[in-house]
Amino acid sequence: MLEKLRQIEQRYIEIEQQLSDPNVFSDMELFKKLGKEQKTLTPIIEKYREYVQTDEEYEGAKEIAEMSDEKDMKEMAEEEMRACKEKCETLLEELKILMLPRDPNDDKNVIIEIRGGAGGEEAALFCASLYRMYSMYAESKRYKVELVNASETELGGFKEVSFMIEGDGAYSRFKYESGVHRVQRVPDTESQGRIHTSTVTVAVLPEVEDVEVTINPDDIEVDTFRSSGAGGQHVNKTESAIRITHKPTGIVVECQDERSQHKNRDRAMKILRSRLYDIVQREQTDKIAEQRKTQVGTGDRSERIRTYNFPQGRMSDHRIGLTLYKLDAIMNGALDEMIDALITAAQAEKLKNGEM
Repeated sequence: MLEKLRQIEQRYIEIEQQLSDPNVFSDMELFKKLGKEQKTLTPIIEKYREYVQTDEEYEGAKEIAEMSDEKDMKEMAEEEMRACKEKCETLLEELKILMLPRDPNDDKNVIIEIRGGAGGEEAALFCASLYRMYSMYAESKRYKVELVNASETELGGFKEVSFMIEGDGAYSRFKYESGVHRVQRVPDTESQGRIHTSTVTVAVLPEVEDVEVTINPDDIEVDTFRSSGAGGQHVNKTESAIRITHKPTGIVVECQDERSQHKNRDRAMKILRSRLYDIVQREQTDKIAEQRKTQVGTGDRSERIRTYNFPQGRMSDHRIGLTLYKLDAIMNGALDEMIDALITAAQAEKLKNGEM
């Protein structure tokens, strides 16, 4: 591993030299690519250089301990050796995690689609609760949230809602949310106080660029229609909403949040590209899953991943056996503890399987 780290440091030095080259600076595409690679390598290099410095301090203390005839000096040097050795071991473990293969989508913006499952109106209300939860969490991370499409119910819930979250590393924080979310609570409409169980499905897609997915214009059918829902008089006067059907796959995407037909079409095409990219990604994941099943899934929408039990104030993530009695805080966007635990579990799984 140390040899690999030395090679990474050499590459890091090369990037630094290239970024200071005026010819590279004038090529913005190359400059941007190198800058992104440098950003990815920086945490590894900083940790590696800290390890090298600590290892040098260990060798220095060892030399003093071996050469000194003074008891106090020898004991101090040996104590420093022990401290340096412990720190080196910790740094190596941290480096193993940093060197795990990165998901190439981690830095991308994310598209989240929430749909009501079993439970009728109560499921629709929980769709709205999850939308609020994710929006509040995104805002706490200084991400930008943009509503794309929503199908509202009379009681203020959503049959389905789609929205984009834009920000550096957004996908890395939300990617483990795909799956079936189960809620157990007493609905407002329940007169006898009985607990109902409902489900919603969450799909998390990385936003993809045009170059990553090519769509044949002949393969899509575009329809315009009048927006529905809140929006004042404008909603009923203009056919600004867009529906795009991808004929080969049958995927249908609607976007009606923007007043501009052009903006709605652009947004709908982004979602279509992300869904098509998701299909390809799933096919690749399924092939890998046949050989080895990972503990923390990132996309099986039929998998029940989490239960929100309101009477007990409890959230349980079934994939990693995590239970938190902080449901009020979680529903108000306090998701870091849960997301960090999922990331740690995924890293541990990769380390166990020797993915370096």
